[in-house]
Formats: sequence, structure tokens, C-alpha cells
Amino acid sequence: MGITDWAYSLAESLLAEPLPRRWKHSQGVAERAAALAPILGDGAELLWTAAILHDIGYSPALTTTGFHPLDGARYLRDVADADEGVIRLVAHHSCAWMEAEARGLRAELESEFPRERPHLEDALCYCDMNTTPDGTPTNPVDRINEIVGRYGAESLVGTFIRRAEPEILASTARVLDRLAAAHRSVAQPM
Repeated sequence: MGITDWAYSLAESLLAEPLPRRWKHSQGVAERAAALAPILGDGAELLWTAAILHDIGYSPALTTTGFHPLDGARYLRDVADADEGVIRLVAHHSCAWMEAEARGLRAELESEFPRERPHLEDALCYCDMNTTPDGTPTNPVDRINEIVGRYGAESLVGTFIRRAEPEILASTARVLDRLAAAHRSVAQPM
């Protein structure tokens, strides 16, 4: 079984039954990740794997801290023996450091899981923030508004996502710039 088959099976086993909507979201995020393959080269499989696994920390079977990036990354490291690059992307997806700071977990997150691939973190943020909870495409502004509406503007998550909004939009812009540059290089005649 290849890494992508393994990751899909693992995510499905942890999310499909207890959290079917979260499972649909994860599948949609992985679809967005597959579409970025032309700009990622050898990082494409790593991104897709992290995309399908990024929200496993929400699984009731894994929840320990209540902070899903940390819970998911710890499970991938301690139980699933996953690739270190996948683990770190799951730990740091979608500006997780900002939410970790609000929860008093930033030092733990960063000491256990150092950041290493900013372009893949941007790509995973792009995929996550361009996918609705039901797995369909959206845009980051609508996604942020949906998150605030679901959790409440004064909640920890609502406050975090508003604080993270400029970085989420910047991540999206960097990915779109890379896609545009790749498209221009393909479209230019030789």
C-alpha cells in the first residue's frame, strides 16, 4: 500500500463515521492539493498526504488537548509512524501557530514540530481555506466568515481566525502567484 492509500484509509477510519462532514472537508482539501501538483514537483505527494490527514486531530479517538493540529500531529508521530514532513504540515496547517498561542500551546507545538517547508504550508493553507466544511470549493474570505459564523466572533476560534486572516490571504496570494507563474511559463512559445 502506497503512502497516499495509507493516508486515505487512516483518515477515513478516523473521520468518516464519527465526523462525516469533516471527512468530506478533508477529501475536498485533498482534491485542491492534487490540483496544485504542477507547482509542487516532488512535494505534491507530501502535500496531498497532509491534506487528507490535516483534520484527523478532530477525531474523538485522538482528542487530548482539544487543539486538533497538535493532537493529529502527535498521533501521526507516536502511533502511525508517519513521514516527518507530513507530521509537520499537519501540525502547522492554516496558521496553527496563532491558535496555539491563544491556547497557550505555541511553545509545545513549535518545540515538538519545527516548521520546515513554508511553500508547502502555504499550499496546505490555500487548500484548507478554499474548501467548505462539505468539501466543495470556496474562497478564503467566505471560508473565514463561515468559521466565524460557526464558532462565534468572540470565541477563541473566531478571534484566532480573524487574527490569522491577513496571513491566510497572503498564503493564498503566494500560491496563486506560483500558479500564475507556472501557467505563464507553459503558455510562452519556445
